[in-house]
Amino acid sequence: MGSPAAGWAAAPAKRARREGSPGGLCGPAAPGDRCDPRLWDTERLCRHLARCGLDNPGLLRRFRESGVTGSMLLDLPACAFEITRVCLPGERLEVLASLNRLRQQHVDMMKVFNDPIHGHIEIHPLLVRIIDTPQFQRLRYIKQLGGTYFVFPGASHNRFEHSLGVGYLAGCLVRELKEKQPELDITQRDILCVEIAGLCHDLGHGPFSHMFDGRFIPLVRPDLKWKHETASVEMFEHLITSNKLEEVMKAYGLVLEEDVTFIKEQIGGPIDETACEKSWPYRGRPKEKSFLYEIVANKKNGIDVDKWDYFARDCHHLGIQNNFDYKRLLKFTRVCEVQNQKHICTRDKEVGNLYDMFHTRNSLHRRAYQHKIGNIIEIMITEAFQKADSVFKIEGSGGKQYQISTAMEDMEAYTKLTDNIYLEILHSSGPELQEAREILRKIERRQLYRFLGETQPEATREIVKSNNLAEGIAHSKPEKDPPDVELKAEDFIIDVSKLLPMRFAEQIIRVYCKSQDPDVVSAAKQYFIQWCIENDFTKPQDSDVVAPHLTPMKKSWNNIRDDEHKRASEPSCRQRLPFSK
Repeated sequence: MGSPAAGWAAAPAKRARREGSPGGLCGPAAPGDRCDPRLWDTERLCRHLARCGLDNPGLLRRFRESGVTGSMLLDLPACAFEITRVCLPGERLEVLASLNRLRQQHVDMMKVFNDPIHGHIEIHPLLVRIIDTPQFQRLRYIKQLGGTYFVFPGASHNRFEHSLGVGYLAGCLVRELKEKQPELDITQRDILCVEIAGLCHDLGHGPFSHMFDGRFIPLVRPDLKWKHETASVEMFEHLITSNKLEEVMKAYGLVLEEDVTFIKEQIGGPIDETACEKSWPYRGRPKEKSFLYEIVANKKNGIDVDKWDYFARDCHHLGIQNNFDYKRLLKFTRVCEVQNQKHICTRDKEVGNLYDMFHTRNSLHRRAYQHKIGNIIEIMITEAFQKADSVFKIEGSGGKQYQISTAMEDMEAYTKLTDNIYLEILHSSGPELQEAREILRKIERRQLYRFLGETQPEATREIVKSNNLAEGIAHSKPEKDPPDVELKAEDFIIDVSKLLPMRFAEQIIRVYCKSQDPDVVSAAKQYFIQWCIENDFTKPQDSDVVAPHLTPMKKSWNNIRDDEHKRASEPSCRQRLPFSK
């Protein structure tokens, strides 16, 4: 796995002690090195050898003249020649044995995680240090699929385990490329940076994952152009500084100025916005290593290890079949030069496997991510958060108080913002949270807003979500046999979404009614159908049953129906299936 602790000597049965723990070989910690031998200078290394009985003045003099430091413990096998060069033949074995014992007791070993998707995976000790921080542990309390868990009982997984999986797969892919194409000059630093980026790419997610940045923030702060990747970069910086990991990262061979920038660029894109206009906008790695930016978040074609993990993980927990085989794709991935730039490419015979990948994405969106009940539950949670926003306080750095919608401005406050605020509001007793609490209680009792139907605009039109849509439905009371119920814009919930989040996406407009009253719901469905007629939208399902007096008014709807009846009456050896969506 490329660990600095791997190789040359057998790993101990147990994980090595942490630096500074009882039983170590080093003496009192010098300021700044935290008793980590990898940070020792030549003089301190000589003092250690003397304590181990290797106090020959000639040996210690030669060590001081050679300039050997504790950093050689990162890769003792590779440095063995340099060490033995300064030793006499009778001293070599004893010196190497002493340094190897020091290395085994003080260098963290790879930690093994038992993952339900990837099996037993080994995680680099530096990644373990990142995992063992409050900022990363926060991801244990953020649902991967947000409100979908209220519909699919198995979807209880969190951002924590997904992040572990992405970090692992990022390492698998970059090592595969290093092994198959040594001419790419992929270094241990490159591998470690790519793994860290995969591990930390979702640090910035808010409560209920995409509900927070996709629904809540646009609702309460419509003028703010914010995305969770921005918060991931800021949280990564906060994680490093607040846990004082700079020296630890240096001890594992990272060059902070270059490598931290490289990690942040993999997560959030180019740091300098103006650099996007240049031929090469990144600063962490040169253009010759452009392919490294396509592993965690591939801006070129969207095929990256982030999707590989969540496809497999989400399908596993949702109970949806996943035919995409990422392990096979790993074996047939290479770096090729295309238009003077190196890109990650796949063998032509793997086109079927890639089709399966996009088919899996399509299935997940249709059956889970855009589930009509899951969506309305997220809308109700968003409403509750909106009503609680002005009174719910989160303490940040310096004791400053933040709201739910402003916590991302301070990473100390944002670290405390997780799915747990749902329960805090639900179990609150103060009158200031009563409205928000009642909405969440309705979710608990399954008294959800009622689904009226869904429709789609013409392919050439794009509908922008706004308050005007609800106003339009409220003003669409049918003139023919009108219902006795008068409805207002606030009685309707309009959810405009794209079935797939990139190109070739189908826009879907779903309409809900807040009332549970059967008469109001029946009237609301007629309002909705009349609105679809007036706006040239597609025919909602069951509209012939709900409003048989309205659907004949739309000529195009009836032409489609007549054509379908005509085709159905024709003799055919095959059954026609409605795959129009």
